[in-house]
Amino acid sequence: MRQKIGPMRVLVVEDNVRLSAVIAKLLTENGFAVDLAADADTAEAALSQVQYDMILLDLTLPGAEGTNLLRSLRRAGCTAPVIVVTARAEVMQRVELLNTGADDYLVKPFSLDELLARIRAVLRRPAHIAVDRLSAGNISLETGTLTLEVGGQAVEIPRRELGVLETLLRSLGRLVPKRKLSEAIYSFDDEVTPNAVEAAVSRLRRRLQSHGATVSITAMRGLGYVMTDT
Repeated sequence: MRQKIGPMRVLVVEDNVRLSAVIAKLLTENGFAVDLAADADTAEAALSQVQYDMILLDLTLPGAEGTNLLRSLRRAGCTAPVIVVTARAEVMQRVELLNTGADDYLVKPFSLDELLARIRAVLRRPAHIAVDRLSAGNISLETGTLTLEVGGQAVEIPRRELGVLETLLRSLGRLVPKRKLSEAIYSFDDEVTPNAVEAAVSRLRRRLQSHGATVSITAMRGLGYVMTDT
């Protein structure tokens, strides 16, 4: 069964290693968790395991046509928004992409700023936003803008702590397994140490406490963590 693994997880399906690395760096720096797939088979394997928030799909893939992959995903019931990257500028081809199931498209070469703006625009559409604001005690997290406030004051927070916080807030008062937190903040290619989740939770706990947050994060030994109001 596919697992929802945290906030704003993006699958980049692109066989150009240099371009995919640039895109991954851009998205990671802007708060996304990113997985890379260089071909259709790898993409399908990732999609069978993970429920992505967004798919960035190049049409020119080795051994497969990106349009066929898009069509296959939609037939299989995949509802994740897809932005297609293509060198094809003809109007009819772009229309075909949208009719096949793409949510948007970019024509190569494109600006990285435009790519980021289009991703954010698609993710703001109501069908892809479950909750705009998550709150507990005196903390509030805007999931669209990734803005955290404690007692009405904005607080800077690193991406991985943000992933832990959003996951805990979505299950407020309920146990969140350690595995789920790990999936929320790490991509497939990240090197994860045995105590990485504990360290991330510890940093988040200290950050919230230092800003006077009225929530607590309790560790359940061998099971996971629970966030509650204090």
